[in-house]
Amino acid sequence: MVLDKLSDSLKNTLKKITGASFVDEKLVNELVKDIQRAFLQGDVNVKLVFEITQKIKERALKEEPPKGVTRKEFLIKIVYDELVNFLGGPGAKILVKGKPFKMMLVGLFGSGKSTSAGKLAAFYKKRGLKVALVQTDTWRPAAYDQLETLAKKVKVDFFGVKGEKNAIKIYKKFEKEYKKYDMIIIDTAGRDALSKDLIKELNDIHKAVKPDENLLVTSADIGQAAEKQAKKFHETCKVTGVFIAKLEGTAKGGGALIACAVTGAPVKFIGIGEKMPDLEEFKPEGFVGRLLGMGDLEALLEKAKEAITEEEAQDLGRKFLKGEFNLLDLYEQMRALKKMGPLKKVMDMVPGMSQIKLPKEALQVQEKKLEIWRHVMDSMTKEELEDPETVTGKRIERIAKGAGTTTQEVRGLLKQYRQSKKLVKLMKGADSEKGMQKALQRMQKGGQVKFKM
Repeated sequence: MVLDKLSDSLKNTLKKITGASFVDEKLVNELVKDIQRAFLQGDVNVKLVFEITQKIKERALKEEPPKGVTRKEFLIKIVYDELVNFLGGPGAKILVKGKPFKMMLVGLFGSGKSTSAGKLAAFYKKRGLKVALVQTDTWRPAAYDQLETLAKKVKVDFFGVKGEKNAIKIYKKFEKEYKKYDMIIIDTAGRDALSKDLIKELNDIHKAVKPDENLLVTSADIGQAAEKQAKKFHETCKVTGVFIAKLEGTAKGGGALIACAVTGAPVKFIGIGEKMPDLEEFKPEGFVGRLLGMGDLEALLEKAKEAITEEEAQDLGRKFLKGEFNLLDLYEQMRALKKMGPLKKVMDMVPGMSQIKLPKEALQVQEKKLEIWRHVMDSMTKEELEDPETVTGKRIERIAKGAGTTTQEVRGLLKQYRQSKKLVKLMKGADSEKGMQKALQRMQKGGQVKFKM
């Protein structure tokens, strides 16, 4: 997931709590030092680090746990609660009202405004809105072409005037057209710094557009310097929220995230990868849950909805529970999983799964395996997909040749299919969670359960 180093440090800190014999002042002090170290390594402002750890320490030493909750559990809850509060509490969800809903993006050069505009267009289009992208960046030579390309990529309409130097004229030229859309996303010009010229231009375009949402796009790799940038934009350009781009793969992401969260302009979106689907609405509770290894079921369900319809999910669920599924159904399950994103990201959202220390190489192998099995299934006939038991001998050789792979891979897929059916059969009648765990244990003792998707 994003902020892997910070996440690993915080998870190790929590392990100290769960592994301790009892909670005392010494343990709390160790915990506070570990959290301080983790945040400072994540480029979080020293003053903010001190504030959050002081709150954790005060609550841990003064407050008594509620009835039925152990001191260890309560201490973990305090850490979780304070991190959530620090990052914005319940979050600041954007409510799309009125037509067209106008979203304007502002920011400096290189912050990722245009790419973020494309991601937002794809995000809201998936949620059933008719979206258009509007280009008003007259400074950057490639701005028009880039936004037009992104609009085509995510299959939304595009408005702009190539060569026009007046941003207001570009916006006003298409005002009658905007009424056809549920949402328009306006990409504005940037500069190397928040100069007087940029402030004037942004305020002028702001008056012309009258946006419902004015998002500052800032890059995560600037770290705690994001606080100064967010405050300035918030004060001068009426920013209503922040989109933190490029949060994946940077050690400074924690600094940017926490710095923006305390400015009064809440973080509303985060960019978590290079592809168009790689963004999330920022929800502190789920985000902190993933940081601490507790999962994020809400985000997981959101991803699942995008990958497969409710009707398809119910149909597949019935088949799997009855043990009636075939390779076509398994294929659909694999397709949906693939659409949800990399296995590592999906696992981080499942409560408890991020605690399983699977090597990155093992996850990459599973990703490749899914791709190979997809080619294997593409080389099968409809009859073979519906009745995998007919796939033997020469058929295996023919399928392997057609898929450009080995007979071992074909047999591996068939083995996975039979194991899945066997697992479902064992779980049938296991009414309780304990019953299901026993079924899994029987499979594991027989050496038949391995980490496969």
